[in-house]
Amino acid sequence: MLRYYLPELLAVPLYPLLYLQGKYVRKVTPRLPEAAGEANGIASSASPSPGDQPPLRLLGIGESPVAGVGVTLLEQAITAQFAQALAAQQQHPVQWQALGKNGADLAQALELMVPQLSAYAPGVDIVLIAFGVNDTTSFRSARRYRSEMTQLICAVRDRLAPVRIILSGVPPMHAMPALPQPLRFVLGSKARVLDSVSRELAADFANVHYVAMGLDTDDAALMAEDGYHPSEKGARSWGQYLAETMRLSFGQLVPKK
Repeated sequence: MLRYYLPELLAVPLYPLLYLQGKYVRKVTPRLPEAAGEANGIASSASPSPGDQPPLRLLGIGESPVAGVGVTLLEQAITAQFAQALAAQQQHPVQWQALGKNGADLAQALELMVPQLSAYAPGVDIVLIAFGVNDTTSFRSARRYRSEMTQLICAVRDRLAPVRIILSGVPPMHAMPALPQPLRFVLGSKARVLDSVSRELAADFANVHYVAMGLDTDDAALMAEDGYHPSEKGARSWGQYLAETMRLSFGQLVPKK
């Protein structure tokens, strides 16, 4: 479809300016590290579940937000925040694990993360997949993005057999305060294209559910100091949005035996 190639058509005549703006952004934007701490934990519910009932198990796979860029500790990042929101909502403890890498795109996920999935099996109930920013900035074609996301989803299903896969929408690059215009507009257009691919792709799989990126990037308190990644408060807001969307869609979740 022509709409898939609109960002490229926009970028060609603007390339010299976009190139200079990209260099400027990389120069002036603070480079934040991945978060410290353990990449796993348990989020407790307000009312304890019976002792013989296993916790829900959540695995987050993704780029910098999953790796905790923008927060200090991994327990403040999106996977743990999603787990905490789920635990409170479901009145059930949630065991979480995060498999994230700063700067990762889908090609790197297939190369570096998929081989690690067997370490998390069996027993994963929910998998959160959160990619898109690095594929956007690399101007990954919609066709390749679809192919690589399909491969990742299939690998997760084959190796982990989760009850639900949550496919997070691509972050709204058109609203990132760290990006100047017209770079913001062009990257925003590309992000929208890849986001639409994710939405369409989720509809092709059973038990794969697209959830739009629930983060108000206009609220400075929700963004880290680089204006690019969610802060602890932003990750909490995003996690609550994911959990609420799951509640409305699926109701009570039951751990795998």
